[in-house]
Amino acid sequence: MRLKQTTPVDVDAMKSPVTPRAMRRMFVNGLVAGLRVVWPVLSALLSTMVALGLVIGRVEGWSVDESIYFAFVSGLTIGYGDLAPHTFATRALAIGIGLCGVLLVALIAAIAVKALNAVSAERDRIDDGDAR
Repeated sequence: MRLKQTTPVDVDAMKSPVTPRAMRRMFVNGLVAGLRVVWPVLSALLSTMVALGLVIGRVEGWSVDESIYFAFVSGLTIGYGDLAPHTFATRALAIGIGLCGVLLVALIAAIAVKALNAVSAERDRIDDGDAR
């Protein structure tokens, strides 16, 4: 009779009641809570980007969808180059879109890092509680 080979079991991982699924849930909950707090700032940044994009599009003769597309492609620093402002005024406004986009991404990244740190601290707190 041949014995079935088993995989080694990580006993320390079994002690921790924080599963990866629970950690993901805590992260998403922290992310949503953070977004709720800064939603007024996020919506102001998004509105400013769209408004500046529409102004640039109006001056450059673009359609509304091209203007909004330009605003987000420029604001998220992707910059495909298919649409580009040609006058000095619209180029200056495009810089404003870029600044709003950088602030938007930085704010969302900061909220995500805060949520991740909270999950890590909670896991450490639970793990330390098990050790005692």
